[in-house]
Amino acid sequence: SKSEIAMMKKGSFLINYSRGKVVDIDCLANALKAGHLAGAAIDVFPEEPKANGSGFVTALQGCPNTILTPHIGGSTQEAQALIGAEVAKKIIDLINMGCTDTAVNFPNLRPPVLEAGQHCVLNVHKNVPGVLSQINGLLSKVNVSTQLLGTRGAVG
Repeated sequence: SKSEIAMMKKGSFLINYSRGKVVDIDCLANALKAGHLAGAAIDVFPEEPKANGSGFVTALQGCPNTILTPHIGGSTQEAQALIGAEVAKKIIDLINMGCTDTAVNFPNLRPPVLEAGQHCVLNVHKNVPGVLSQINGLLSKVNVSTQLLGTRGAVG
């Protein structure tokens, strides 16, 4: 808001990489044009462009010492295609190998590559004492070549 920007030391730089509605863009533009702020770097806006090439207008365009960048590099068509391919590969790795590396809310596991005739069993359970013992009891009648355990919070 205008009062919050006014509290900033004259000659300060404002950087907003968090959320578009955190900074009042019109107040920021006025502070830049009036020379109260020495510059700004913004990569989030209250109204983001809808698509590539759709045009983008903001009060910050033309303001001195102001850098405007897109918030997510994944916004381009090329990046979206690469993200889609990466997600598909991660799903295939999970199905074929039980691989969950780079997961943000799940234990990160990368089991070894299976040899011909080997199979992967992925067991997701609550991370409580005794669960692994129960699983091993069930598997004790078969030959297990590799066992891998990972936990993250309540998930094991």
